[in-house]
Amino acid sequence: MTYSAEVGEYLVSDDPALVDGDTVFRWLSEESYWARGRSRAVVERSLRHSLTLGGYHRGTMVGMARVVTDRATFAWLCDVFVTPDHRGRGLGKALVTAAVDHPDLAGIQRFVLATADAHDLYRRAGFEILERPDRWMIRRRPTT
Repeated sequence: MTYSAEVGEYLVSDDPALVDGDTVFRWLSEESYWARGRSRAVVERSLRHSLTLGGYHRGTMVGMARVVTDRATFAWLCDVFVTPDHRGRGLGKALVTAAVDHPDLAGIQRFVLATADAHDLYRRAGFEILERPDRWMIRRRPTT
């Protein structure tokens, strides 16, 4: 069963059939600061293996939030975007709220994200700066 919510003039849904892969690929690989240059194959694989919430205006995809999760103990909110012509209308907040309140993610104790510029948006959804960032580590590989 899919999740959906109407928020003002927008529909937020986790229905994979609604996701516009062309919009997601173009936005992530050309417009975002964190995924610039990401290949089409990587974008498609990431969508298949994640909980993807699309934001739609009159049937057109204008935003997205992706959650990488085991649906039990851990979730990572990533690849959140709203196209420039739809910013400031509440869609970003609706996407983040849908992610943290999604029924498949009830009870998640560790829900993380990284952002360079949207701290206030995420704070309103209950996110806070890591208390012990020295406990977190990362392993990097060259981009393929």
